[in-house]
Amino acid sequence: MLSHDINSPDFYVRPVFSNYNKFRRLLWQVCWLILCRWTPAPLHKWRCFILRLFGAKIGYSNFIYPSCKIWAPWLLETEDVATIGPHVEVYNPGGLYIGHHSILSQNVFICGATHDYNTKEYTYIMKRVVIESYVWVCAHSIILPGIRCCEGSVLGAGSVAVKDLTSWTVYGGNPAKHLKPRVNFLNNKL
Repeated sequence: MLSHDINSPDFYVRPVFSNYNKFRRLLWQVCWLILCRWTPAPLHKWRCFILRLFGAKIGYSNFIYPSCKIWAPWLLETEDVATIGPHVEVYNPGGLYIGHHSILSQNVFICGATHDYNTKEYTYIMKRVVIESYVWVCAHSIILPGIRCCEGSVLGAGSVAVKDLTSWTVYGGNPAKHLKPRVNFLNNKL
């Protein structure tokens, strides 16, 4: 059996993250489990408080659900009135930004890293995911590393974003394709 040896000539068994990073994430996971995972859904302010203790930059009046999984809160930044819904998984080694009034619906997966499978070294690549304001990422969707969901874009249920989403546009499918424009209600005069 191969061990994770930092000096191993086999790049597939070398650890990607330092022991400090692993310990920090373990401490975070234990604290989330003990302090947040069991809490009733309406206790969003409490969960935001705990996320801030671990370095997250969380805006005002966010809705963070107890069943979500956040890989590294210190790499999470949200504006005001952002939602990370039930069972959302945020794998954010490259960082994640969520703009105001944006929603990650239930069971969304944010993937912030990949590997260069074309190299012998199988290099680990971290990329920041940016979700601008008024974006809706619908249930069971996936956003791949480095993707930018521009203002007002919608990623339909079960879709996979492999390219940036343009503003005020609805996307769907795997890979996600432009379906139709979305009304830019910010430009409408009431």
